[in-house]
Amino acid sequence: MIKYLPQSPEDEDRMVEAAYQDVLQSYLASNHRKKVEIIERAYRFAKEAHKGVRRRSGEPYILHPIAVAKIVISELGLGSTSICAAFLHDVIEDTEYTREDIENNFGKKIADIVDGLTKISGGIFGDKASLQAENFRKLLLSMSTDIRVVLIKMADRLHNMRTLGSMRPEKQYKIAGETLYVYAPLAHRLGLFKIKQELEDLAFKYEHPQKYIDIKEKLSESADHREEMVEKFVKPVREKLDAAGFKYEIKARVKSAYSIFKKMETKKIPFEEIYDVYAVRVIFDNDDDSQEKIRCWQIYTFFTDGHRVHPDRLRDWTSIPKANGYRALHLTAMGPEGKWIEVQIRSRKMDEIAELGYAAHWKYKTGVHEDETELDSWMNTIKDILANPEPNAIDFLDTIKLNLFSSEIYVFTPKGDLITLPSGSTVLDLAFAIHSEVGTHCIAGKINHKLVPLSHRLESGDQVEVITSNTQKPQNEWLDYCHSARARNRLRAILKKDHKLLVERGEQIFNEFMTREAIVPSNELISKILAAHHITSKQDLFAMLANDEINLSPKELHELNTTRRSLMKKLLRNPFSTKKKSDPTKKEPINRKEIYVLHPDAKTPNYRFDTCCSPIPGDDVLGFVDDDENVVLHKVSCDNAMKLKSAYGSRLVATKWGGAAPKFLATISVDGIDRHGILEEIISTMSQKLGINVRGLNIAAKQEVFHCEITVQIDNVETVDRICDTLKKIKGITFAKRIS
Repeated sequence: MIKYLPQSPEDEDRMVEAAYQDVLQSYLASNHRKKVEIIERAYRFAKEAHKGVRRRSGEPYILHPIAVAKIVISELGLGSTSICAAFLHDVIEDTEYTREDIENNFGKKIADIVDGLTKISGGIFGDKASLQAENFRKLLLSMSTDIRVVLIKMADRLHNMRTLGSMRPEKQYKIAGETLYVYAPLAHRLGLFKIKQELEDLAFKYEHPQKYIDIKEKLSESADHREEMVEKFVKPVREKLDAAGFKYEIKARVKSAYSIFKKMETKKIPFEEIYDVYAVRVIFDNDDDSQEKIRCWQIYTFFTDGHRVHPDRLRDWTSIPKANGYRALHLTAMGPEGKWIEVQIRSRKMDEIAELGYAAHWKYKTGVHEDETELDSWMNTIKDILANPEPNAIDFLDTIKLNLFSSEIYVFTPKGDLITLPSGSTVLDLAFAIHSEVGTHCIAGKINHKLVPLSHRLESGDQVEVITSNTQKPQNEWLDYCHSARARNRLRAILKKDHKLLVERGEQIFNEFMTREAIVPSNELISKILAAHHITSKQDLFAMLANDEINLSPKELHELNTTRRSLMKKLLRNPFSTKKKSDPTKKEPINRKEIYVLHPDAKTPNYRFDTCCSPIPGDDVLGFVDDDENVVLHKVSCDNAMKLKSAYGSRLVATKWGGAAPKFLATISVDGIDRHGILEEIISTMSQKLGINVRGLNIAAKQEVFHCEITVQIDNVETVDRICDTLKKIKGITFAKRIS
């Protein structure tokens, strides 16, 4: 935990004043109109309001608003209104000043932004699921009225992440989790590439500290060699650019630690096998917008003249920008030592928009900007979701996330209209994108005169005709075919409405049946019926009755009504209710503020695993405390853990492994070149050289290549790493990685 070293009041005041002057100098160096007087007043007002207050690290609180203001001007490029709002963003919540005080001193516009920031000031997430969803709705609603609210919120979150070291471990997990789950995707969707990358790297640093250090060290070790390779790669291109009279700069870009980690995890490959660690960005000055695209392609030819280009890695976002406004021309060319190097070609304007997102659009806006339609389209989808919110916070966040962090595909209607959809979208997604009625009555699609089902995944460039029928009605399984937030949300709203009518009809059937049998439908009887038929709610029972999916016999009802013993009271459980019976003796509440020591060697371990992931001692894990005060373990990178970190931060507990671990089962995937005796060598290495108990082996060879999965009994993650390292030393084995 990072601690602030106390200083004298005079030294502190000088430090605070120097930080403010740094903000002011950044503003004066920008292209904005110089409204220094109002910025000065906002700073003095905030400084007085927060006087005597300190952050958890011990430093004066005013340093936080100053840091947020610095990000707002230096990294987002916003102007005086946003700088003032950044200085004042915590004043209403944390001091006795009100919105009226802000408006009287600084005007309605600044007051509106500060008020919007105050409404979401507790972070997107509180302790209760309903509050979390509500706070997120407030954030999105404020974004639809003035996008500066969410941009300043991004700056606030970025500074909190930069100073996360002063927080307790369980708070670090919570804040890092919600950052990865919502803030980074939101930054991506708004085109804030630099901020998105830093948020991801900082979250990764606190969730997987050792893996972060390992990747950073490997990047540092290869830095000199990488620069030498890149310079050799771009030398002939520089000569051509100079000869053609371009004003330009070439930057070597390094893939972020988090994106390297994600690729290593997804593809199950080591750091050394990630080929796109290397990247080059060419940024050229351009005064004529009409020549911008032509110049991108001209530079493209400079690379193709002297290098072999990867045929499947050309990406043209100059003609059709990404939905977040990103424009560039990408190619991948063969560099020295047979390394593929990604090249990004951008004009200066493209580069600023790529780094600053929609914040940079205002700088270039003349009349109606062509890219504004994308932002408007996305905001309409957000408003659509807000109009029919999910009752469950996690479902709501998932629905939003479909729109936040998806790649785009571009498809065409039969008339040639272009429609942008998230990658993975189906015919049904397209139908709902056209109109709700088209989605409701969609029965199939037609691509190149060939009929395809609703679930058919579309590809960029498809020209799709949606076929409808008035007799078609939405089905529950359609939710599996929806990959866009718009389609999923509208379909849920329709199904919800239909379900309500079914429930009303089923309730009528149920009451008529009870009246005929002269039975009083008590709550106890209904609970017994639900338990007997394994139904979770009364509404589901009524809906099944209306659909003829269940029959209630008079004999069964009379038996249930007369028995004294309730069969079961099976109520809906929250994500933390333990699957074991509760201990009849009340357990002591677990102290969430202290690190919880896990004892795998105990007769009864003081934790349990959830079914979604299989951590073993040594894995990065965190604990969730369920309703019965049991600690449930997840891998830090588990998808379910990611959601729960975001939504139930107050139930987190930081953990560490203690004691000697018993044996666990783990599966290792091995690939290599097949040869006589390699299986025997693998087995002898495992059992004799390493002394590992092999519990299962599955091997298959195709032509000269083999794939093998070995299930072993081990005690911790270090043992697995040792097995993988040893196997890779066997001649012919190219890959060995734990997969479960």
